[in-house]
Amino acid sequence: MRLFSLAPLIRSWEKPTNNPAVSDFIKHPVVPLPDRFPEPVFSEEDLVFTDAEKERIEEFQVQYPTPEGAVMKTLWLAQEKFGFLPPEVIRLVADTLGIPFSLAYGVATFYTQYYKARKGAYVLDVCTCFSCQLCGGYDMLHYLEEKLGVREGETTEDGLFTIQGVECLGACGTAPILQVTNGPYVHNLSREKMDALIDALKNGDMPPFVSVTLPQDEDTLDGNRRSDVESTDVGRTPPIAETLE
Repeated sequence: MRLFSLAPLIRSWEKPTNNPAVSDFIKHPVVPLPDRFPEPVFSEEDLVFTDAEKERIEEFQVQYPTPEGAVMKTLWLAQEKFGFLPPEVIRLVADTLGIPFSLAYGVATFYTQYYKARKGAYVLDVCTCFSCQLCGGYDMLHYLEEKLGVREGETTEDGLFTIQGVECLGACGTAPILQVTNGPYVHNLSREKMDALIDALKNGDMPPFVSVTLPQDEDTLDGNRRSDVESTDVGRTPPIAETLE
């Protein structure tokens, strides 16, 4: 077996490249690269945690052996406070925990539940993953677009609704499905159920948590036995999609 050193290859990456393909990629990336120095959304005066919030962050930290472990909960607290996570808010989280900005930024940009741009008061995440797509996920998404007059990824002019198509929400048995602002699910979607949801949200009424028993479990469990929820439902035969994309 012939052995060789990786050192020359590693050193080559440290040098500026004259490779046209690489240079072209840098000038014309496949996806837009984030602005390294964006204009701040929040002022320095706004970028502070209250004493009560700092106490909660300290409680997060003691649950983990290192400060890095508390980054997800602290980012979530920051999102609840500021509404979304522009770079200066992510930096506030990093500085508060005493961790590198790059670590906090990497976590915030990896998970779609962290909002990196301002959203509407209600974020409607319609699952368009494989199972939901076959059961009408895109039908529901496009119906929302028509009803609210905006496209996927956009927010209504009144700032009330943002529509998003998302990957699997983990409830394939009650497809098609939608999640409201990282909170409750709306199962077994239909156009009528979407109409009722939009009307309720306009009145400030969030849908309750619904406990769903799958049909195959109905006999075994003798129906839904949850007594600690506002609403129960049962899974049903899903529709067949009109639209596949």
